[in-house]
Amino acid sequence: MAEIDLIKRPVSAEMKEFERIFRDSMKSKVPLLDKITHYIVKRKGKQMRPLFIFLSAKMMGDITPSTYHAASLIELLHTATLVHDDVVDDAYERRGFFSINALWKNKVAVLVGDYLLSKGLMLAVEKSEFKLLELVTNAVKSMSEGELLQMEKARNLGVNEEVYFEIIKQKTAALIAACCATGVASGGADEATVNKAHEIGIDIGVAFQIKDDLFDYGLGTKVGKPVGIDIKEKKLTLPLIHALENVSRSEKRRIIKLIKNHHSKNSTVAEVTQFVFDNGGIDYATTWMNKLSEQAKSKLKESFTESEARDSLIRLVDYTINRTK
Repeated sequence: MAEIDLIKRPVSAEMKEFERIFRDSMKSKVPLLDKITHYIVKRKGKQMRPLFIFLSAKMMGDITPSTYHAASLIELLHTATLVHDDVVDDAYERRGFFSINALWKNKVAVLVGDYLLSKGLMLAVEKSEFKLLELVTNAVKSMSEGELLQMEKARNLGVNEEVYFEIIKQKTAALIAACCATGVASGGADEATVNKAHEIGIDIGVAFQIKDDLFDYGLGTKVGKPVGIDIKEKKLTLPLIHALENVSRSEKRRIIKLIKNHHSKNSTVAEVTQFVFDNGGIDYATTWMNKLSEQAKSKLKESFTESEARDSLIRLVDYTINRTK
């Protein structure tokens, strides 16, 4: 049995039921919209976000109707942001599938994103899930702010380590934090426990993003993912930021100038990649990733009673930093 299937085991029945509920929540009477939402459901990945929610909820006891609402709300709002992101980025593929804008053009994609967003908001209001709505909409707000902060800083490559962590806490970690927080909230947790779950989710999310940073250098992937995309997009990630801090000012200026002016060249990607390896960037980022994942696991053990769900969540933390895609 695959590791992810073992992790899912305490909530496998609930996850299957959620897939049915989520599929139904996407339905529309407009044929084009129904066709597109069917396409979205068909290309869903490992369902990591719902898994964080259901395992977090199960740590509190039984899965409740609110847990299904939380998972549907997160998936609807997050899918809306992904559809809009593909339009903003002119991306024609996501996880090996054509994006909505590639198949149906930008105008349709923006409207589909708006529809999914409104479906999520309607679900929360109809079910009176105002606490869940607060947690999730705060995450979406944070993700938007993180994306804009990154765009602002990318113009002059003005990202240091402090700014980098601020960006990824907002862009990536906010959503995983919302999954953990809404999960325990759906199980009846008090405010302090919800806040602790959110804090744990931030640690996991940052570690998850650092793993993605390392993938860009060809580390740990078994699926032949293209490398150097971050360099070509002039994104300063943790391995490169640290390497730049380890060299003379003139060498730092030379590398930044190279990325600014020649970022699309394969020779630049190769040179910058070697620069990062030679100046400790990979080891530094790996140390941070492992530190944050250990921190998250320690907090889970300290804050939640031992259970099959808690053990699975701890294994899921390991899975996020050991994954190969």
